[in-house]
Amino acid sequence: MKVLKIVGIVILLGLIISGIFGYRYYNMIFMQNVPNELKTDLVKIPTGSDFDEVVKILKTQGVIEDEMSFRWVANQMNYIKNPMREGQYKIEAGISNKRLISILRGYRQTPVQFVIHNKRVLPQIAGACGKGFEADSLDFLAALMDESFWEEYGYNLETAMSTFIPNTYQLYWTTTPQEFCVRMIKEHDTFWEKNNRKAKAKTLGFSQEEIYTLASIVETESQHKPERPRIAGVYVNRLERGIPLQADPSVVFAWKDFTIRRILNYHLEIESPYNTYKYAGLPPGPIYMSSISSIDAVLNAEKHNYLYFCAKPDLSRTHNYAKTLSAHNVNARNYHRWLNQQGIKK
Repeated sequence: MKVLKIVGIVILLGLIISGIFGYRYYNMIFMQNVPNELKTDLVKIPTGSDFDEVVKILKTQGVIEDEMSFRWVANQMNYIKNPMREGQYKIEAGISNKRLISILRGYRQTPVQFVIHNKRVLPQIAGACGKGFEADSLDFLAALMDESFWEEYGYNLETAMSTFIPNTYQLYWTTTPQEFCVRMIKEHDTFWEKNNRKAKAKTLGFSQEEIYTLASIVETESQHKPERPRIAGVYVNRLERGIPLQADPSVVFAWKDFTIRRILNYHLEIESPYNTYKYAGLPPGPIYMSSISSIDAVLNAEKHNYLYFCAKPDLSRTHNYAKTLSAHNVNARNYHRWLNQQGIKK
């Protein structure tokens, strides 16, 4: 009997100890280890990170409360495989180690909502990419300025800007610069397949790159969307007649001084293929990232006989139009007089 009591006590102690450890392990796996309030719900794990670096990121951002339990569960769930899975992940507040590791291990990255618009030159795009993705702006700049890459797809450094259609795109944080460029080309191709755009460009007698280039000029000439088709019509008329475009925004682009508000005579002397006062036809490439509105304005250019337009002498940012040079000169004098009254000298 005494032996049986001892055996019973040992078994009971074993069950108690097992229960204690079992409860502890259960808590480590299933109980909450992510705070109810997070500093940020996005965790970014750089490419090539090892497990200790991942733990440091989670701890520094306040994503995990108990590091030891996270490490133990990560080992049990075979999450530790150096290098670790990179990417941006959206973390739920108040979840367990098991749920957190399932998110990180499942490689279900949370996309970046990348907005691209209002850029003039490729380096500006590189700067925006450097803020939105893992690779830095210098890596993106190297890719964007790689002429051999663009030639492979039928572009050059002057026309490359025409591949960028302003929009919001979903891309992974780990998207490489090369992957980004290829994605933009694909988005560009998809854009041109819609709304009969290719056929409209062909009817006008322009390539897609030429349409985009003209649209970039229209974009910088007017922020008033309803009049963009009319402005586009003026430029189409001038191109058809072999008249230089004489687009002030292209001269600004030639100078690369985007603070210029008023084009003066000396500005027109710059030697550049973007100086549309000196050279007839379109410049070599876009002078701005054209909006969809301006592209469609060119594709649907208004048919009229206007050859000139000039900003109205007011703050409306709209324009007066003229069919003859004499009528245009009257409009131009009125506008210049107004500029002088406003104290705008350059």
